[in-house]
Parts: sequence; C-alpha cells; structure tokens
Amino acid sequence: ISAEPKTVDYQPTKITKMENRKLRMGMIGGGSDAFIGAIHRRAALMENEIELVCGCFSINPEISLSSGRSYYIPDNRIYSTWQEMIAAEAQLPEGERMDFVTIVTPNRFHFEPAVAALEAGFDVVVDKPMTFSLEEALALRDKVNETGRTLALTHVYSAYPAIKEARARIARGEIGKVRRVFVEYSQGWLSKRVELKGGNNAVWRNDPKQAGKGGCVADIGTHAWHLTEYVTGAKVVEVCADLLRVADGRPVDDDACAFLHYDAGFTGLLQSTQVATGEENNIRLRVYGEKCGLEWRQQNPNTLYVKGAERSTEEVHIGNGYNFLDDTSKWNTRTPGGHPEGFIEAFANIYRNFTLVVKAKAAGKQPDEKWLDFPNVEDGVRGMQFVETMVRAGYDSSQKWHKWVEK
Repeated sequence: ISAEPKTVDYQPTKITKMENRKLRMGMIGGGSDAFIGAIHRRAALMENEIELVCGCFSINPEISLSSGRSYYIPDNRIYSTWQEMIAAEAQLPEGERMDFVTIVTPNRFHFEPAVAALEAGFDVVVDKPMTFSLEEALALRDKVNETGRTLALTHVYSAYPAIKEARARIARGEIGKVRRVFVEYSQGWLSKRVELKGGNNAVWRNDPKQAGKGGCVADIGTHAWHLTEYVTGAKVVEVCADLLRVADGRPVDDDACAFLHYDAGFTGLLQSTQVATGEENNIRLRVYGEKCGLEWRQQNPNTLYVKGAERSTEEVHIGNGYNFLDDTSKWNTRTPGGHPEGFIEAFANIYRNFTLVVKAKAAGKQPDEKWLDFPNVEDGVRGMQFVETMVRAGYDSSQKWHKWVEK
C-alpha cells in the first residue's frame, strides 16, 4: 500500500502578526449533538494559544445557532452552512477573521470544506480518517502542497508522551532490530446494531454513504495502523486482511484483522474490533526487537513497559522532571510524575504543535523540528491507502495473500 509522497520545498505563508496573540479557530461540526467536538474544543483551548471565534456547528441551522450561543459565539459569527462560513470569514479584516478551521464531521464532509478553507488561505485541522476516499486524499494532499498551508490530522494516540518515548527508544536502537509488532484496538459498543435506534453517532459510522468503504477499519483500525508506523518509523507495504460484518445486516465491517509486512523487513499483526462485548477503548501496542520489547496500553497511558530477556520488566513512568526521558517525550508532557497524561492532553499536543508551526510559518521562520511532530496530510493519504487496501483484500478472495485452507 504505497503512493510516492509529493513534497514541496518549505515556503512561508503570508506574513501576519500572529506571534503575540492567540490563533483564531473556526469549527465545522462539533455542535451540542456531536460526539468528538467537545474534546477538540477542550484540547484546543488547553494551552491558552487558541480561541474559538466562529463556526457552523451542525447541518441543522437551529442546532448550529444554539450550540454557538452556548459556546459564547456572537450570532453574526454562527453560520448555517460551512460554505457561508468560509466565504464570510475570508471577507473579514485580517485582525478579525479566523486563522484556521477544525473539521469534525462525518467522513463524507471532510474533503470539500478542507479544500475550500485552504483555497481561502486558512489552515486546517481535520479528524481522521482524513477523507471519504483515497482519490480525495490524494487531491487534498495536492491542495496542501499547492497552497503551502498547514494541515493537522488528529491521530490522537500517537500524541501520548509514552508513545513518543517508545518511538525515540526504537529510533535510538535500544530494542535492537525490530522483529514483530502487535497492535490491538478493541471496542464493544457496536456488539448490537445500535445504529438502528437512531439518534446516535453509530448511525453515520455504519452508513457507507457517509463513512466510506470501511467501517471499523476506518474508524479505529486506522488508529492502530498509524500507531505502528509512527512508533517504528517503518511503512506497511503488504497486508493479508480479514474483514467481517459480525452484526447481522450491518453494511460495513465491524471487525478487522490483518497480517502486515513492513518495508524494514519485520511483520505485524493488527486487530481492530467494535464487537468485543464489554470492552470500552482497549488499545494495546507491543513492539519486539532483538534486545527487548516495549508495551503500551492506553488504559494505563503514563507507563511504558520495557521487557528484557535477562531482566525483570521495567516500568518507565512519564512525568515532568524525569531527565531520563527523551526530549520529545518531555516536550509533550505537562504533569508531574504520578499524574497521568490523558486523552484530552494528547489531543492538545497536536493542537499546540500545529499552532506553533502555523505561527512560525506566518512569521517566515522555519518551524522547530519538535513542533512538526504531529500527523499531517501524508499520514492522511497513508490512512486512506490502508483502508482501501484492507477492504479490497478483506473481501476479495482472489487476492494473492488472502487464502483459507480447510484441514
């Protein structure tokens, strides 16, 4: 699953006076009836570097208006459509209009507002998966490169400081040559067809017209896949996939497994499921090298387990003031030891680094390397390659690596 990245030389965007003020954020989606919007708002505001100034918070104008008012947005900056919002904000004086837009809508509605925002001179934060299809992802990458704007993709689990510590240790060769990766993302909330009841966020996630070709594999499988590529620094080049629709009549997959081959020569096993009854958000990553192994569990996010062949398992705890941590881990850590960094803080790491990059580029400066450590448009393209390859391999038994042998 590969497409050669199309990169351009760094070009600063239009110089504006951003360095001594907060970035102004607009939002598409994320109203009072939404699932993930509140998490984005809390995370974006955590560092006091961003303020929410406008939005089209729902496809329903009444919900958009009531939601905007509850966020203390003036009525003239609460919009009925995203088209109206981008056009109106682009006409405002530079000292008033939004600087970037966060898009937290069903997958079907990521691409068009992202392209429109980029063309209007706004930077973009978008929830994963980046687009509805691979074709859209490739076109969006072209638009980001054409405009020179910044796009952040919220693969949030890669932003935990313990994950960054694992990545740094692997890059330094501390575990030796990587041999095997296991990643698991288990949920149980779709064990029954709750989408048939309506009025919940399972409805669009199980509608191919809104979610795209992949169900579970796009919703949480992409997170699992991204974790393995981010931590190891290697790329998946082949998959042997098995996608299932466990709940009777569900039109998209709710269970996905895959054997993975990486360009660095090692193999992996990925499991993502939304029908593991009783599970909430059970994410587990294990990476085994020649010298030792690493393990991280999202339900205990501030601990990285180091497993050696001739020693007891070591628990590496994350926290401010721990000088043994990598500089990138410390940069993305806020709390003292014993006070876990959590889900919202991981989101905030993406927003903080995105903000610093946007400000640096606006000032005509090269961003610091550690600020650039957030998922971007290339990760979005990779994600859609993964989804569409998994769907193709998982459902088409003619694929060369897809084979079941009866005993």
